[in-house]
Amino acid sequence: MLPATLTGPAATISERLMAAGQTVAVAESSAGGLISAALLAVPGASAYYRGGVVIYTLEGARALLAGATDLDPGSRGACEPFARYLSASAAARLDADWGVGETGATGPRGNRYGDPAGHAWVAVSGPAGHLDARHALTGSDDRAANMEHFAAQALTLLADALA
Repeated sequence: MLPATLTGPAATISERLMAAGQTVAVAESSAGGLISAALLAVPGASAYYRGGVVIYTLEGARALLAGATDLDPGSRGACEPFARYLSASAAARLDADWGVGETGATGPRGNRYGDPAGHAWVAVSGPAGHLDARHALTGSDDRAANMEHFAAQALTLLADALA
């Protein structure tokens, strides 16, 4: 059972995407599939959800998303440019109107780039060049709680962009 922190924004996103006749694709990392799971938990998701991928490394992004956009993925994961790259590349690769990207360090330790546990970037790309990102910091080393928080931040950023 997914928590209301994820299903609430997903229901709002579903309504807004279906009303606009638009679609979404997801490339997530440290949220581990929770963003996609929340979107798919809403009945009728096939009308707007194009697909998603869990990208856990920069190498994985290069293998699965390379050439999808002209955005530079940056030199490492878990940073704002990488989140923006994931969102735009997911949308481009799956021919979706909107893309969601998420990358971070869930814990209990930080990542190989020196970022602390509880650190993530989420990004949303959309029509007319829309590209927005948000830094999510929890200050916690609780892996499961961080995963939920990062997914909720990504869903909220998308819901806000669709408003």
